[in-house]
Amino acid sequence: MKKNLSILSLSLLAVMLSCSPSIKILGSWTGPSTPPEGYSNIFVTALTDNILARQTVETDLDNLLLEEGVNAESSFDILPPGFKSSGVDKEEVLRKIRELGSDAILTVAVLDQTNETRYVPGSTMYSPMGYGNYGRFWGYYNYYNPVMYDPGYYTTDKNYYLEANLYDAATEELVWSSQSETTNPSSIETFSRSFSTTIINQLIKDGLLAK
Repeated sequence: MKKNLSILSLSLLAVMLSCSPSIKILGSWTGPSTPPEGYSNIFVTALTDNILARQTVETDLDNLLLEEGVNAESSFDILPPGFKSSGVDKEEVLRKIRELGSDAILTVAVLDQTNETRYVPGSTMYSPMGYGNYGRFWGYYNYYNPVMYDPGYYTTDKNYYLEANLYDAATEELVWSSQSETTNPSSIETFSRSFSTTIINQLIKDGLLAK
């Protein structure tokens, strides 16, 4: 019974882990002209035509910045859904961003998406025990047969490569950039929370946020 409960616990853990996207920073760069005190008011925009994804990511980034004591503004009021940069007065957009008090602009974009098929090998369970505990054939067979062997299988991982850039609002100069990889996001909500936390932690680590 204990063995069956242990197997059930491991199975539930595997399901829980599979629902949580794997996100890692592949690299980050900080420019030489970054203000030593960091930025205190950041304009956030996710570069995607998917309105739900854009709103979810921007909201999560805004909330996490606010928790760190940094003012944050979402792009929806200035860059509405369907907004295209062609034919738009750049200076007018930048003026509106600066009027919000933003001293930096954080952008998020998906660079690439790949599929990777891999083989997950099976496993065989073996727990030595005294011959006296084997009992009769059918009891032994019925106990071990369902759990002795877990066959291998093929699975396809979806990998997304993202880039987050931070620009100085006054000069438009790129002052920070990071690239990250996300594997198997189960939903935009779970991805956004994990991704936003990863990005904000990297900004803090690299000294881009005002204390």
